[in-house]
Amino acid sequence: MARRRSEMLTDVELEFMIALWKIGGGSVRDIMGALKEDQQRAYTSVATVMKILDDKGFVTASRKDRALVYTPAVEKRDYEGRSLKNLSKTLFGGTPTALVARLVDNEDLTDEMIKEIKEIIDTRIRKDDG
Repeated sequence: MARRRSEMLTDVELEFMIALWKIGGGSVRDIMGALKEDQQRAYTSVATVMKILDDKGFVTASRKDRALVYTPAVEKRDYEGRSLKNLSKTLFGGTPTALVARLVDNEDLTDEMIKEIKEIIDTRIRKDDG
């Protein structure tokens, strides 16, 4: 039976994609080296997850010498957008405003961070107006 292609990554798959985006592409050993120390996995586990990511269409695999080399098939920025849309839809009733309001209401944000967010929004407004 064919595996259902999911548009979202599991937590483990996301760890591996972040490592792959960081290095731009590589073998299972390269990906193992790019994982954070607390994310280390056995070679076979990494190979299995990379095969799943290939099946789901998030990476492409090509053979180089005797190793498979994986490259991202989905850009990080595209996945970030997809994830935010999914989060907005599932947790915030499809309202990006509610998501941003919750983010800005976060007590961990410093005044400097809020100022940066405001500047980003102001830049977007100017871009849309002009």
